[in-house]
Amino acid sequence: MGHDKFHIVPVINKGSGTPNALVLKSGYRELLPKYLSMEGPASFRGFTLITSLLLVSWTVNSQLTTDYYMKTCPNILQIVRRGVQTAIMTEMRMAASLLRLHFHDCFVNGCDGSVLLDGNDSEKLAGANLNSARGFEVIDSIKTAVEASCPGVVSCADILAIAARDSVLLSGGPTWRVLLGRRDGLMANQTGANNALPSPFDSLGTIISKFAAVGLNVTDVVALSGGHTIGLARCATFSNRLLNFSGTGAPDTTIDTSLVSDLRSLCPVNGDGNTATPLDRNSTDLFDNHYFKNLRNKKGILSSDQILYSSKEANSTTRPLVETYSCNSNAFVMDFVNSMIKMGNISPLTGTSGKIRNNCRAINS
Repeated sequence: MGHDKFHIVPVINKGSGTPNALVLKSGYRELLPKYLSMEGPASFRGFTLITSLLLVSWTVNSQLTTDYYMKTCPNILQIVRRGVQTAIMTEMRMAASLLRLHFHDCFVNGCDGSVLLDGNDSEKLAGANLNSARGFEVIDSIKTAVEASCPGVVSCADILAIAARDSVLLSGGPTWRVLLGRRDGLMANQTGANNALPSPFDSLGTIISKFAAVGLNVTDVVALSGGHTIGLARCATFSNRLLNFSGTGAPDTTIDTSLVSDLRSLCPVNGDGNTATPLDRNSTDLFDNHYFKNLRNKKGILSSDQILYSSKEANSTTRPLVETYSCNSNAFVMDFVNSMIKMGNISPLTGTSGKIRNNCRAINS
């Protein structure tokens, strides 16, 4: 899904004449930096006050602050933004990949950059990441630029957090002020990654339990799942739904029959499990609430997505939120931002704990 050029198609907010989302298509690449110099899409600026209050709430219970690098690396946000912008102008899918890296980092050992480490115990080799997690070269490139400007100051964990926010923004989603001051972990935890990261094959109860284990609730489950409004899913993660689902001899009954036909063509038996399809059909690269509308129409690609709406457990837990978000994009955006801030605050290393790694892939020698 790489793109050589982009054309900005703003969605106009009725009555204001201002763009509130971006659709990036083949066209005029030079327009993108002009839009990106804005603080954020106009429709989301109204959330600034509420988001600030959320930040105050989290900062009280954390050593992280939004101005952590104000004196030591004042250009950090611009450096990361340029790196993310360059990456998604090359490949739009990279926005989802960087968002996912931050998620997979925080769920294992807390938000400590451990997902970036190479080695025998690398989290990259865990089941949820192997042949799946990507964007490491983008983080390497950003880290190199940051080190050139502010050597030994900014953690890889903080770069991941900023890059995730920018990936959402540059996909037409909201912006928020990222809490900073994390330090980097000194070891990876492959076993922890295998046990803690949600799987596309997990039951809803298991997913909720895995979120609860890191201090996140049911609202966080649904809001953060909404990150699947961008990105792709590999055949290996959903082909079990297309034929003999759970030994029934038939496809998963919670998936639309026409979608089953399309996905069978894409993912034939004994085909390439790495072939991929958009997680949010008909709104592939745009960060919006369309993902939740798909769930209501039995068009969730992953079982772990569709069960948020269609499973029996969902009736009293996640389904009401899916219904709300599908009809109210503002509610989704507010909860998503809050959940991202909460997730970014999972067990950060601060003070003298951890290190500032010079190379995100390795411990300092």
